[in-house]
Amino acid sequence: MNDILKVPTMAEFMAEGKQPEILFWVGSAGSFDDRAKKITKSFVKILNAIDVKFAVLGTEESCTGDAAKRSGNEFLFQMQAVTNIEILNAYEVKRIVTACPHSYNTLKNEYPSLGGKYEVYHHTEYLKGLIEEGRLKVQQEAFKGKRITFHDPCYLGRANEVYEAPRDLIASLGVDLIEMKRHKRTALCCGAGGAQMFKEPEQGNMDINILRTEDALKTDPNIIATGCPYCNTMMTDGVKFKEKEDSIQVLDIAELIAASNKW
Repeated sequence: MNDILKVPTMAEFMAEGKQPEILFWVGSAGSFDDRAKKITKSFVKILNAIDVKFAVLGTEESCTGDAAKRSGNEFLFQMQAVTNIEILNAYEVKRIVTACPHSYNTLKNEYPSLGGKYEVYHHTEYLKGLIEEGRLKVQQEAFKGKRITFHDPCYLGRANEVYEAPRDLIASLGVDLIEMKRHKRTALCCGAGGAQMFKEPEQGNMDINILRTEDALKTDPNIIATGCPYCNTMMTDGVKFKEKEDSIQVLDIAELIAASNKW
C-alpha cells in the first residue's frame, strides 16, 4: 500500500459542501507523543485502505480538557470544552471516533451538558462495526499462534463498560487471548489516569505500572495489547523496567489490525 496517508480536514470537507462519515478525534497524545503517533497512523492506514470518508480538525482541535478536569481545574476544563464544542457544532459534526479513552469519555459523557451532543465511539467499537458490516477484513497469518493479553483502560472499561469490542478484534486475529487475573471490571489501572500521567508517583512500595506489568507478565505473553495511548506508555515503561522489551511487544489494537493486513 502507498505509504502516503490521506488525512483530510473538516475545513476541506466544508469547502466542498460535504460531510465525512466520521470525525477522527486524534487527541493530544495521538498528535504530539512520538509513540502515540504510530497508533494514529495505524488507524488512519486502516481508514485509508478501506476508503472510509473521515476528517480531522487538524490545527482546530484542542485538548478535550480531561486532564484539567481530573486534576481539579474545572474552569480550564470548561474553557477547553466550550471552545471545542463551538468548532464541532459549527461543522455540524454528528459522529466522532477516537483512539483515546480519555477523549472518548469526556466527549461522550461530559460535553453533552455543555451543548456538545455527538455519537462517540472508541476506535475498537468502530473497527468492530466495520468488520460486522463486511467493510474490514482481518488477515490471521501475521499473529497466528501468538499469545496476547489485553489491558483494559479504565475510561474504556469500568467507566463505560466497553469490554468486548477490543477482545473481539483480538480474537479475529486468530491468536490465543490470555486474560490477566485482574481483567474487565476488576482490571488494575496502569497508573496514568486522573492526570497522574503528568506527575511523579507518590511514595510507595511499587509504581502502579510496574504492578500492572507484572499482572501481564504472569500470562507469558508475546504481546500486551492496549486500547489507550497512556496505557501504552505505562505498559511499555513497565516492560522496559522488567527488561523484557526484546521478547514482549506493547501494541495498540489498531496497530495489530493494520499489521495483520500489512498496511
